[in-house]
Amino acid sequence: MTKSSAYLGHLDEKTGRAQLLRDHLTGVADLAGRFAAAFGEEEMGRLLGLYHDVGKYSREFQAYIRAGEEEKKKRRGSVDHSTAGAQEIAKLRQGAAAPLAFCIAGHHAGIPNRGERADPEGSATLLGRLKRKGLPDYRAYRTENDAPAAVPSALYAQVAAEAFPAMLYTRMLFSCLVDADFLDTEDFMSAGNVEREGFASLDTLLERLQESLEEKFSKPKTEKEKQKLQLPINEKRSALLAQSIAAGKEAKGNLYRLTIPTGGGKTISSLAFALHYAAHAKRKRKRIIYVIPYTSIIEQNAAVFRELLGEENVVEHHQHVDYDDAQDTDMNRKRLATENWDAPVIVTTNVQFFESLFSNRPSKCRKLHNLAESIVIFDEAQMIPLDYLRPSLAAIEALVRHYACTAVLCTATQPPLGQFFPADLQPIEICPALMENADFFRRTTIRLREEAMTEERLAAELAAQERVLCIVNVKKTAQRIFDLLGEQEGTYHLSTNLYPVHREQVLEEIRERLKDGKPCRVISTSLVEAGVDLDFPSVYREINGLDSIVQAAGRCNREGRRSAEESVVHVFSLEKLARNAQLSAEITKNVARSFAEDLASPEAIHRYFEELYDLSGKNRLDKKGVLGQSGKFAFADIADDVRLIEDRTKPIFIPQSEEGQALLARLERGERSRALMRKVGRYIVTAYTGYDEAPFDRLAAQGKIRMLDENLAVLVDMSAYDAQRGLLHNVGEGEGMFL
Repeated sequence: MTKSSAYLGHLDEKTGRAQLLRDHLTGVADLAGRFAAAFGEEEMGRLLGLYHDVGKYSREFQAYIRAGEEEKKKRRGSVDHSTAGAQEIAKLRQGAAAPLAFCIAGHHAGIPNRGERADPEGSATLLGRLKRKGLPDYRAYRTENDAPAAVPSALYAQVAAEAFPAMLYTRMLFSCLVDADFLDTEDFMSAGNVEREGFASLDTLLERLQESLEEKFSKPKTEKEKQKLQLPINEKRSALLAQSIAAGKEAKGNLYRLTIPTGGGKTISSLAFALHYAAHAKRKRKRIIYVIPYTSIIEQNAAVFRELLGEENVVEHHQHVDYDDAQDTDMNRKRLATENWDAPVIVTTNVQFFESLFSNRPSKCRKLHNLAESIVIFDEAQMIPLDYLRPSLAAIEALVRHYACTAVLCTATQPPLGQFFPADLQPIEICPALMENADFFRRTTIRLREEAMTEERLAAELAAQERVLCIVNVKKTAQRIFDLLGEQEGTYHLSTNLYPVHREQVLEEIRERLKDGKPCRVISTSLVEAGVDLDFPSVYREINGLDSIVQAAGRCNREGRRSAEESVVHVFSLEKLARNAQLSAEITKNVARSFAEDLASPEAIHRYFEELYDLSGKNRLDKKGVLGQSGKFAFADIADDVRLIEDRTKPIFIPQSEEGQALLARLERGERSRALMRKVGRYIVTAYTGYDEAPFDRLAAQGKIRMLDENLAVLVDMSAYDAQRGLLHNVGEGEGMFL
């Protein structure tokens, strides 16, 4: 193999087409350099591309790539080609050599832990791999690879002094490399037939937004629409929208807060701010990313964005969205955009966003470089998980400081997160008249009851009302209160004991009854508190955090048809409080002693979060010690530790309806595609496992479920699923069963 043309990077076995290794390296270098240029590191990106696959120059790898399919299966993983590039880049000992070595070593299996200097050469850590001897001879790369020596990195010089920013810098470069590697390989294997382009620019989307808003607010089609626009509440919404647009045009900072009470038009105002900011910022912004805690809110907000901006320009990235229609060009383009977030508007979850920021896996990290030069809006910012609050905010700070990222903390119940940011990076309030806005949108009266109630008394009060919503902390309580209400007309139970499709059907029935003025009593867990458009004249909320209580109040007198005095949110305590709610409930009671007259005021909410953060302590706000582990550059360990949802459950598929039965048939045949599993997820109820009398384990022992594979069960005894209560044997197990 003396000719350069002999070295192959990829081989398409179906057609016999080959990609030269040199072409692959330069192709990846060009892409990775372009991606890294967004944060001033073009040369670092190019360097990664040119070095990442130099191990493929060995005779052993060239023999492997030319082997038949069966032989490849036998030898897969037997030729280590990623360690070679890491060792070569480490030899340069200049600039950002260490981050580059991490990236190349992990570009297939994930960024490794740094390890210790004493780690032996057989270790999986970076320091162990840099000692590895006996690698196949790859020196031929020097005959055709124009990789330069490492160049100084201005950004790395800024972040290298602290481990946490240095780790994010590494992940951002890693993202550039792995996305470039994926894309160059995809382009070759598809012969250039994969279409990823075609989204509108943010400038075009701003024009569409302006047209949509003008149509919506300035051109009423009927006298009734005109009168509706002139209502004080709609005039106030328009004023807040105008403030948001003005703040976007000023574009004078990179960290903002948007505090708009429930019903104030927060969704449209945040979008208008972001698009105007993108148009007026000195440095170009490429996309808007919405980060939202619940899929119910995502689906609601995404529908608003699609209406304003066009169906084809909004990409949702969460477990319930399905873009796997290969025949539909727009759907396929969106599916591809979920891989690397290369679209103008991305709507995703807290879990997807923050777990990706702390991941070490190529598929998870691939999207990170597209956070640079983006506007990231954290809707319901108070829902950033408490256990990971400090590292999450540290990541936001680093994105804002070093990657031309603009962050917006958006909520009706704004927590005092400024205390976690340095003095030179304090959030700018987009709509600063907090008290005035809170007073205007006040539609309820929150009453905190002093004495604990029995469940029987609570049920009696609910039964005496025509239309009422009661939200409790845990599923077993919802089950018991529902049972106590008996067979009264229009009584409903909502919890995650009902699979998602079933819940949607129940919610639609509830909305219809409320619209028609029929009796409607709903006993629910907190899943209706955000992103669910319900309007009850009266709401009962079991005591919990003040933010949850204010969210629950948003389901009372939502349209403002009644006075605040007659629209009461009853905050009650039962005789036994779930352990998970005890701290937040106690703080709510403390705050109520000073703000009994207005528990929903900005001052009360501020006080609540101050006490919550103070009493939680630093250990709770960084439960897994992510900031401490960063000093060890423990990429793999941190990725394993950061789980925003601690899952001790297993999924049970409920094969109801014709669609459910059809999905079961596909599962029984062994099909497990990503598109199928998203559809299956719409029929899933999870049950706790792993302790005495855990519901999943008990259902299995009773023969009511059957395992389809090691990760998924199916309900085979449909008597265990009730039309009103859902999965019966998933009720009443463990105090942690919120939602």
